[in-house]
Amino acid sequence: MKKFSLLDLSPVPEGKTAADALDNTVALARAAEAAGYHRFWLAEHHNMPGIASAATAVVIGHVANATQNMRIGAGGIMLPNHAPLIVAEQFGTLATLYPDRIDLGLGRAPGTDMATARALRRHMAPEDSFPQDVQELIGYLGDAPEGGGVRAIPGAGTHVPVWILGSSLYGAQLAAYLGLPYAFASHFAPDLLGEALSIYRSSFQPSEHLAQPYAMMAAGVCAAETDAEAAYLRTSQLLAFANLRTGKPGKLPHPTRDLTAQIPAPVQAAIQHALSCSATGSAETIRGQLADLIETYQPDELMVTGMIHDSAARIRSFEIAADVLSDLRDG
Repeated sequence: MKKFSLLDLSPVPEGKTAADALDNTVALARAAEAAGYHRFWLAEHHNMPGIASAATAVVIGHVANATQNMRIGAGGIMLPNHAPLIVAEQFGTLATLYPDRIDLGLGRAPGTDMATARALRRHMAPEDSFPQDVQELIGYLGDAPEGGGVRAIPGAGTHVPVWILGSSLYGAQLAAYLGLPYAFASHFAPDLLGEALSIYRSSFQPSEHLAQPYAMMAAGVCAAETDAEAAYLRTSQLLAFANLRTGKPGKLPHPTRDLTAQIPAPVQAAIQHALSCSATGSAETIRGQLADLIETYQPDELMVTGMIHDSAARIRSFEIAADVLSDLRDG
């Protein structure tokens, strides 16, 4: 592991507003930069009462303006929701305002329910044009073609680094074919992580963007001074995931001391499996859990994420994680 980074969904806690969530995101980004995180990524979700990062490029600009050197980016932009030129203009503008600090991760899923996807796209095409759209977008961010043509202004010549994101084997194959860095969403879909990384590394084709494969994996983290406190804080995320899985998405719940009373056992088992690529506990406890993940999957970079209802506790959790990850990286 060469680097460690942070993914934030800008969660909206129960009893708070989207404005509070965005303020919390800025506070977390500043703390993350001070703690040594390499990147701070935000993700595109729509029609989600508990997530405030729908206008992802706008929030990225807000966070970049509030920080100094840390890379800020999208993990990711759901490309089927947008015309490639629009994304190129948005991220080209960000890269012009914040040179050498902007990343663009691209996903193939809608990041929402199908009714909302139709509202976003208006006229949904039946064919999968994701590979072509990725290449079109990269072209807009490259050097402007001679003789005019369609250009992203700003955007042309910015060469914003593009990542392929995925939770299946599809993204691994595409990233390898295009010679791009790859990030796997193992923080909520761990089952194919090992196979996806193996396919990506074994079939990678060097490109003008990347000479060797570069793979990132994601893991949940919830850290506190004691194992018991961390387990208690993590119940907010478990409740939120249960609500989403059962068709009742809402704001990030308060933590609970009695999780079994609120989540049926079969649902809880499914959630614990989906979120199993994670570390929960004190610094000593998460050190062992994170070390095992790094040893098993050998990521070039580890991106951690986690939703905690209390903003101060969330910041402290990522500070504890940063101390542990710094030691694991350097040791």
